[in-house]
Amino acid sequence: MIVERYIGKTVAVGIVLALTVVLVLLTLFGFIDELDDVGVGKYGVLDAFLFALMSVPRYTFEAFPIAALIGSLLGLGAMASNSELTAMRAAGISVRRILLAIFKTGLLMMAVVVVLGEWVAPVVQERAQIRRAELQHGQVLLRSRYGFWARDGRAFVNIRSILPGSGLRDIHIYEFNDRRELELVTHAAEADFVGDRWVLRDLRQTRIGADGAASRQLEQASWDSLLNPSLLRAVVVDPGLLSAWTLYHYLQFMRENGLDVPAYEVAFWAKVVAPLATLVMLFLGVPFVFGNLRSVGLGQRVFAGMLLGSVFFLLNRLLAYVAVVYHVNPLLAAALPAIAFLVAGGVFLRRVR
Repeated sequence: MIVERYIGKTVAVGIVLALTVVLVLLTLFGFIDELDDVGVGKYGVLDAFLFALMSVPRYTFEAFPIAALIGSLLGLGAMASNSELTAMRAAGISVRRILLAIFKTGLLMMAVVVVLGEWVAPVVQERAQIRRAELQHGQVLLRSRYGFWARDGRAFVNIRSILPGSGLRDIHIYEFNDRRELELVTHAAEADFVGDRWVLRDLRQTRIGADGAASRQLEQASWDSLLNPSLLRAVVVDPGLLSAWTLYHYLQFMRENGLDVPAYEVAFWAKVVAPLATLVMLFLGVPFVFGNLRSVGLGQRVFAGMLLGSVFFLLNRLLAYVAVVYHVNPLLAAALPAIAFLVAGGVFLRRVR
């Protein structure tokens, strides 16, 4: 229908404008935050700016629900100021049809953002963090489907899993001699940083010489390495920046190894609930425009949207911390803000109808 397309287009333009402003601000703040690390190793101002730019896909996914709320207030508010919504209601177009038009647009835009957040943002953010770590620490790192690779003197190290804190799992160390010949292969089930060195556990070493290869088993051994926990933490992507699919497999791995990391569960369910949160934000803009914000100016609408968005963002963060610290159900913690705002929006909508 022409009217629905018009509503959708108007709301979409408002969302794009709001998202653009929010992204510019977040990128600027990110760049300012990165300036604290300028001068560490070879990390310069241009590198900090590039890191901030590479964070834009992540910012887009995180800020989209708030931008959807502000954008819907801008688009619908402009239509209300021009009496277009009043004319539509007089012509028999119900609030339900207006909501449907907004949701269609929101779902289409959310699909694009989900693709960006699931497939583009994690890869770009990971490359940005690895590049920053290489410049700051002088170590060359590579991420592949088989984990992290790094050069450690005359050895090459493959770490399949880097756990929160300073724990490693499934480590392969390939040591070469002066003639660049492989002389020792070590596999350790796990490693922890104790004091100023790594302690490898459950080892199997194979030494290769002119007479052949000889293997031995060790319960544990110390490992002096240029790789330190600060470097590894610098290249580990925050749980909230991983894709839902990656988080799902990571959680399976953690459960199989008897590990409990609530932060990853909360991050996973936050990814799953994100589309619902966006729809709730779009829904929340309708009663405000038909009700309290029908005759106010542009600045007041933007302020109202930013205020509501800030409350939603802070509530999300607060419940995430509560879920991690007090072991609250992660699904409940992720979905509760959206449910609360949905109920509030429903109450407001009943009043204007």
